Amino acid sequence: MYEPGLDRHDWESEMQGLEDQLGENPAEALPELDRLIERMLDESGYDVADPVVREGEEREIVAEFVAAREITQLYERDSDGVGPGDVAAAINGYRAIFEYLVTNRVSDPDLAAADEP
Repeated sequence: MYEPGLDRHDWESEMQGLEDQLGENPAEALPELDRLIERMLDESGYDVADPVVREGEEREIVAEFVAAREITQLYERDSDGVGPGDVAAAINGYRAIFEYLVTNRVSDPDLAAADEP
């Protein structure tokens, strides 16, 4: 069952835990941040595997995730090939998605209705 308040609390707690890592070693925190945002998108009803289906603002959210994920995956394959600017762009993208989901999606009544029996 979809519980927006509980989801929001869990997401915010997990993000707060990542903030220290992001400050100390941002690049190494990318994979964990990616997993959090992917889970948030999934729990909010986004299909990150098929960004073409999305329209409007939601499509931009999935595209932002895909771009940040590409940087994260590149870092995991070759950490020397990713510069600080790329890491910052990925983190900024993940943070923008986080803020959007926390602000807009957890209060969406359509999501709550979709999860009811």
